[in-house]
Amino acid sequence: VAAAAVASRNPDDYSVLAFGKDIIVAKSQDVPKSPERVVNDVLTLRGFGTTDLAGALLVAQQQLMRSRAGRRVAVLLSDCRATVEGDVEAAAGAVEELVIIAPTDDHDEAKVLAGRVGARLALVSGPSEIPEVLARVLE
Repeated sequence: VAAAAVASRNPDDYSVLAFGKDIIVAKSQDVPKSPERVVNDVLTLRGFGTTDLAGALLVAQQQLMRSRAGRRVAVLLSDCRATVEGDVEAAAGAVEELVIIAPTDDHDEAKVLAGRVGARLALVSGPSEIPEVLARVLE
């Protein structure tokens, strides 16, 4: 749902990452890919185990540096519970503008991280709320 919402905002200038132990670039910033294919690629991924949050934020920053947009925003859908060593705060602080979308019932770490790095935090109860929340936080 989130990948489709992002793709619909600017189909030519966006990236989609998925992360756990590894960071997967489902849609690279400067490589054309249909929104349908991006969504299908994301849906085939299975997440479990470790979470390399710092690594994902570093890759997100690298992707954003290739954007032509005047406003470069990383949207992080996560509870922000990192289980792989790395400096999450430094990686998050390097992102020009960070929006964290976290689950309503599991957002304590996301709230702490957002407060420490100046990110905006939005909460969702389920996937169906993501497009509306995304539109609101990106206004």
